[in-house]
Amino acid sequence: MKKWILLIAVASSLVACAPQKSLQNVQKQEAIVIADDSLQHEIIIIDPDFERWYLSRYNQAMDRSDSYYQSMNRIGALKWNQYYNTGKYFRIISNYLDYQPGIDYGLEVNRKLYWYFKYIEEQFRVPLLR
Repeated sequence: MKKWILLIAVASSLVACAPQKSLQNVQKQEAIVIADDSLQHEIIIIDPDFERWYLSRYNQAMDRSDSYYQSMNRIGALKWNQYYNTGKYFRIISNYLDYQPGIDYGLEVNRKLYWYFKYIEEQFRVPLLR
């Protein structure tokens, strides 16, 4: 009986010390680039889960005006930068967002930024648009 216990202990330690292969599929993180028609402004979203989340929630019936997106983005960018400057939510918000309300970024950029704020709110519970 002692030999069996010793044999099992040795076998388990050999298995535990063996190099392990990663079972996770490594996905290439592609940046999502949204640019306005004149290509003066663009938004780059690196989060690989955002596009799938966005496609599952957005539909044209829910679309709003550009002025709505601008006003909501103004609020979202202000809170984003406050969190960045104070270090709150530092694992999620790791860069400064240079959103200037006086600039017309175009509907596509404003829409995508708004929905990214909604994504951050839903996925990470960071209040940006409330």
